[in-house]
Amino acid sequence: MENQPLLRDTIIEVNLDNIAYNMKKIKEVIGEDIFIAAVVKANGYGHGAVDIAPTIMENGGEYLAVATLTEALELRKKYEDYKIFIMGYTPDEYLDYVVNNNITQTIFSLSQAEILNDLGKKNRKKPVIHIKYDTGFNRLGFRDCKESIDEIDEIFKLKNIYVEGIFSHFALAGRIEDDLQYNKFVEAVNLVEQRGWKFKFKHICDSISGIDYPEFRLNMIRPGAIIYGLKSYKDESIMLKQAMTFKTKIYHIKALEKGEGVSYDYFWKADKNCIVGTLPFGYADGYPRNLRDKGIVTIHGKKAPIIGVICMDQCMVDLTDIPEACVGDEVIIYGDGLNNTLDIHQISQLAATNKNEIACRITRRTPRVYIKGEKVVKVSNYLL
Repeated sequence: MENQPLLRDTIIEVNLDNIAYNMKKIKEVIGEDIFIAAVVKANGYGHGAVDIAPTIMENGGEYLAVATLTEALELRKKYEDYKIFIMGYTPDEYLDYVVNNNITQTIFSLSQAEILNDLGKKNRKKPVIHIKYDTGFNRLGFRDCKESIDEIDEIFKLKNIYVEGIFSHFALAGRIEDDLQYNKFVEAVNLVEQRGWKFKFKHICDSISGIDYPEFRLNMIRPGAIIYGLKSYKDESIMLKQAMTFKTKIYHIKALEKGEGVSYDYFWKADKNCIVGTLPFGYADGYPRNLRDKGIVTIHGKKAPIIGVICMDQCMVDLTDIPEACVGDEVIIYGDGLNNTLDIHQISQLAATNKNEIACRITRRTPRVYIKGEKVVKVSNYLL
């Protein structure tokens, strides 16, 4: 695997062995008869979709699932033969990219299916689609009604298109609502198949429902967060491994006297003489700005509180209780919860959001370093 120079000490370390472990664990839990459409949208939840894709596909992935055409094209440019599935909407004028790059497209209107059918005929291809059926999430999808069943029937009649699958999405509002959504979905599938058609793939479960509702898995699930070791399901017996570590180094240390302020507006002022370190990361790297005076990093196995307003590119920490800290020392921003580090779940709680947002918001300015067998196997610096 090729390497690029880092040129920066603030990095995301991605453990490929942990991703492989999580994929195998998912497959072990769901069984060999259920396929995996591995969700790698948002740059693989911040882990780097292109670079984690082989590990996912080698360990049970049937599909790489993304949200947008551009995400699909980034993967297709690198991997000619991987099955790629756009779960979101692609505008009509860009559907030729879908056809010419052999990408599976979500469809929820007869008119768009007809456009794909015409493009397939023109390009001598047979575009693959999955029907999106709305069972109550009220985002995208055919409405749950007879007219929608009729339109899906018409889509199946198109000669230059392959209706491979149908799917829906849980709102996860509670067990009663989830049961209702599942029953609506199964009923719709049955109504279509009673007309003589057949879906190869049927899927409604994401990471949470895929673990918590084994009876709802059908023959495909769409795990996302759990691939990366981000757990939101209830089953405590299934242990996963967080794949991401966010690291940097101390760039500057200074002594402050009591009463001196730190960062914009002096929201933090020293209540005694103290030692302050400057770290080269900020909200432009995806770190939540609302963690001012709440965030914690780990240095030499000790917790150091972030103080003052978090800047776009830098932030400051109180090093008073870590007198051994020196310029160049490693800093763990997000760890795995061991050795006094905060994991992504704990960070998300401090930031009053969810784990997925914490991982996804990490920007491409921050290089990714890939670890396998405890060795660096690749460095990806998106800006080079």
